[in-house]
Amino acid sequence: MDLKSLIRDIPDFPQPGILFRDITTLLRDPEGLRYTIDSMAERCTDLSVDYIIGMESRGFIFGAPLAYKLDAGFIPVRKPGKLPAPVHSVEYELEYGTDKLEIHRDAAEPPARILIVDDVIATGGTAAATAKLVEQTGCELAGFGFIIELTGLEGRKKLPDVPVVTLVEY
Repeated sequence: MDLKSLIRDIPDFPQPGILFRDITTLLRDPEGLRYTIDSMAERCTDLSVDYIIGMESRGFIFGAPLAYKLDAGFIPVRKPGKLPAPVHSVEYELEYGTDKLEIHRDAAEPPARILIVDDVIATGGTAAATAKLVEQTGCELAGFGFIIELTGLEGRKKLPDVPVVTLVEY
């Protein structure tokens, strides 16, 4: 299946000069969504993961059904103040400023193997920060899974040396 045909390009969003890859058109297509989850599950099955981490919010969309397909648990990583129990947190650099992510301290225990999933890898900052959260849990980072990779932004260079699975490259 040609997933690129289901991903809409939005020029000048969120600011002039940016070409945004919009996955809402993929999400509304039942066959495309099924193919996306099934393909990611097939490519990640050999990683033998115990948990899938999805980052707020589009990582939730793909992470939860992927966890179901891989017979794994799902762990949300959220913006500050959204999780009710004690958390690990990490602050990371954005193009302009910083941001922060959090995970429950009891989300997973070693020797759990964790796969981090999101819709897009661009500059790699959010994924790298999430990998630091996995490190704080003491668990093993098994890999990353992304629907889209924006190769020109070289986000992989910021990631730890583990498998990175992508379905579409731009």
